[in-house]
Amino acid sequence: MRQFPTSIQTILNSDIIKYAFLIKLEFNTTYYLTSFNRNITYDGNTYLADGGLYEYDSPKFSSIVDRESYKIIIADILDQMIEEFRINVVGKPITVKVALLDSNEEPLLGSGEVLDVYSGTVDSPSIDNSFEEKLAILEGTSPMSDLDMTRSFLTSKDSMSQNRGNDQDTSFDEVYENSQVTLKWGKI
Repeated sequence: MRQFPTSIQTILNSDIIKYAFLIKLEFNTTYYLTSFNRNITYDGNTYLADGGLYEYDSPKFSSIVDRESYKIIIADILDQMIEEFRINVVGKPITVKVALLDSNEEPLLGSGEVLDVYSGTVDSPSIDNSFEEKLAILEGTSPMSDLDMTRSFLTSKDSMSQNRGNDQDTSFDEVYENSQVTLKWGKI
């Protein structure tokens, strides 16, 4: 069972739990965003309260490893996210942490007090551009999502040239050509 510091355990045992998200997007530029009402400095980085964080998934405390995705929506007023998307953010890291708020509504940022909510990579970025707002939608997946994935190995001349350079033998003749293999009975 996971052990929490006393300060965190006290809040978790209370009737009302308030928290703030700390979101780190490691794109071509690293972005630090928070859902708190003012900037938060944590681990030497300043998480911006006015960074455009629009919507985010709620934390899910779980004792099992799952393959769920995580969604973050950012108001892209200054076109920063659309420029990042054009450069390509697929596969870039996303880290989401949560800082619980004490009775004075101050975030607890001490050692072991900030909880990990999500760590994964961007899977499908998109822009939702309406007349009222422009939103950057980031859907991230964890490494566990790769368990269901299958990848085909194409043996066309183009795909073989990407994998093997100028050697475009797609018939696998080179396995038997000018070579002799002796196999012993049993395990290889």
